[in-house]
Amino acid sequence: MTLKKYIPDCLTAMNIVCGLVGVVFVLHHRLDLAFYCMLAAAVFDFLDGFAARLLKAYSDLGKELDSLCDLVSFGFLPALMLCELMRTYRFDTSWICWVPLVLTVFSALRLAKFNVDERQTAGFLGLPTPAAALLCGALCCYCCFSPLEFLSTWVSGPVFIPALTLCLSFLLVCEVPMFSFKMHRDDSRTLWTKRLTLVAFFVAAALLCLIAGHHWSLTVVLGLLFYILNNLVYALFKL
Repeated sequence: MTLKKYIPDCLTAMNIVCGLVGVVFVLHHRLDLAFYCMLAAAVFDFLDGFAARLLKAYSDLGKELDSLCDLVSFGFLPALMLCELMRTYRFDTSWICWVPLVLTVFSALRLAKFNVDERQTAGFLGLPTPAAALLCGALCCYCCFSPLEFLSTWVSGPVFIPALTLCLSFLLVCEVPMFSFKMHRDDSRTLWTKRLTLVAFFVAAALLCLIAGHHWSLTVVLGLLFYILNNLVYALFKL
């Protein structure tokens, strides 16, 4: 086996390294740095797939390794961040602050389902784990930098984070079709329209946050919420 066959696996391993460092930052109450680690993990998660396609270095080992790394970086890390965020709002003595750990369980189910489901080669059935994780991570980061803003006020209550956890857990394992950014030659014009609409919304959200003086992490929150709602509308009207 040539050396290039190992390049995608090395990139995948960097995914879990970022996830583990993020966990350490959460334990040191640095949710902002934990989110940056999650973003780095997402970059490596993209690069390993890109490298595998470019080098034609596909393997069953790489597929399983990718899922195991994703479970740490996009399953356990965001759940732990939400738990820590609730603890900062003085719920550390209540069992409710552990509810977000449910997200890890459903992330594992989502990843296992993806590995055996042959229908998800061009798109997704259910919310991808990185999308759910980045939404949670961006929310935690925003609350750290903007503790007095409107969204942080909602999050500080005892209901918001558990409700968000349960909603995301359902979306992870549901059968709702969700589009991806994996490019294929036979992609339809409708699919490209969906992608460009999402990109345009991210740009608009970034400009809005810049003008209003909000932390840039709010852009990620708004963009991913738009992605979820968009796909739900598409599924409802079968677009």
